[in-house]
Amino acid sequence: MSGSGRVSGLTGRAVPRVPAVLGADLEVPVRGGRLVAYANLDYAASAPCLEPVSAAVTAALPAYSSVHRGAGYASQLTTSRYEQARHTVRAFVGARPGDAVVFTRNTTDASNLLARCLPDGTTVVVFETEHHASLLPWSGAVRLAPPAFPGEAVRAADEALAAIDGPKLLVVTAASNVTGELWPIAALAHIAHRHGARILVDAAQLVPHRRLNLTALDLDYVAFSGHKLYAPFGAGALIGRADWLARAEPYLRGGGASKAVTGGAGQGLPLDAEWSEDPEQRHEAGTPNVIGAIALAAACDALSATGWTVLVKEEERLLQLLREGLDAIEGVHELSLWGPGHPRVGIVSFVVEGWTAREVAETLSADYGIGVRDGRFCAHPFVKHLLEGVGQAADGNCADGTAGAVRASIGIGTTEEHVRRLVSALADLAIRH
Repeated sequence: MSGSGRVSGLTGRAVPRVPAVLGADLEVPVRGGRLVAYANLDYAASAPCLEPVSAAVTAALPAYSSVHRGAGYASQLTTSRYEQARHTVRAFVGARPGDAVVFTRNTTDASNLLARCLPDGTTVVVFETEHHASLLPWSGAVRLAPPAFPGEAVRAADEALAAIDGPKLLVVTAASNVTGELWPIAALAHIAHRHGARILVDAAQLVPHRRLNLTALDLDYVAFSGHKLYAPFGAGALIGRADWLARAEPYLRGGGASKAVTGGAGQGLPLDAEWSEDPEQRHEAGTPNVIGAIALAAACDALSATGWTVLVKEEERLLQLLREGLDAIEGVHELSLWGPGHPRVGIVSFVVEGWTAREVAETLSADYGIGVRDGRFCAHPFVKHLLEGVGQAADGNCADGTAGAVRASIGIGTTEEHVRRLVSALADLAIRH
C-alpha cells in the first residue's frame, strides 16, 4: 500500500496513488548484527506519518503563531489554518453543519471531555468489549457482557436502554482495536434514538481504514485520534451535537474558554468568569495544538483524495493473505468475537501455543525485524474473554491472569513481503515449540 503522486490509466484519466509514509525505508538491527528492512505491523497502536502530513506541517511551521487573538499576519494565517482544519475534519466524518468539532489530544481525551459534559443524571451504557478509553470515563455505567453475535449486541442495548429513565448515552466502538471486527453502529444508533438516548462512537480504529459518515449513520458523537490516522502530532477530535457541550462547564478553565472575567481582590469581589457560548472555544482553553490540528486535517485530505475504494481493496487483499497464512499454521489461534467470516479492518490478534505473547513479539523483533504489539491492548476485560474462548491455546501464557495476545495490524505502507515475512516467522516459531 505504498506509492505517491498520480498516474494515468488506459483512459488517460488521472488515477490517484496511495500516499507514502515516512520510514518506509527504515532498517533495523536483528540478532547477529544484520540490518533488515523494518516490517511495521503495529498500525493499530500508532500509524506512521503520511508524507502529505509531514509536508503540511513543514509548510505551516515558518509562519506558526498563537491563534485567535493576534492581529499580526502570522497569527492571522495560523488562525485561518487552524479553523480550516476544523472544517476539514467536520467534512471528513460527514458531520452536520451545526455539529461542534473540538480538538483534543486523542480519543481518550475526547471521551473524557464528553463525560464531563453529560447532563446531570445521565446513565451510560457500554459494552465490556470496549477499549479503556470508552470503558472507564463513565461513573456508574451499565456494562454489558460481550455479545455472541451482532444481533445480540443490538438486543442487549435495546433492553438496557429501555430500563433506564432520564438522559442516557450508549457508547460503542466502530471497529474493535483487538479483533478489527466491525460493529453494527447504524443499528445501535437507531436503537439508542428509539429510547431517547444518544450514542458516542469510538472511531479510532475505523477512520484509518473506512469512510465514516456521521450524518448518514445518524450518530450523535464521534471520537478519534490523529496518531492512528497517519498524523502523529498529538491531536484528536470529538465531533457531534453542540448542545450538551455548550451547556457544560469548560473541560479546562483558562484563557480562550473565558468570555470575560470580572471582580477580584481590588474590587472586594470574588472572581467571576463568563464562559464562551461557543462549545469549541469553551472546551479548548489554553493555546491549542495548532500543528496537531493541521496535521490531522492534512491526513483527512490525503485519505479522501486517494479514495476509499483503492485503500480498502488493497487492505482486504493483505488481510486475507495474513489470515489465511495464520490459519494454516498449527498452534496459532486467531481471536475473534463473531467468527472468521465477520467483516473487519486490518487488525488480527492471535496466540501461539507454547509461547507467551511477549516472547512472540520479542522474537519477531529480534530475529526477523517485525514490529507487532503484545499484551491486552487497553481492553483487558475483552482480551480475557477472548482468551478464555481459545481454551488450551492460552494455557501457560500467564498463570497470574494477565495473559495477553499478539496483534498484527496493517495500513498504508504495509507490503505483501511484510505479511509473508510474519507468516513465515510464526511458522518457524510454531515448529520450535
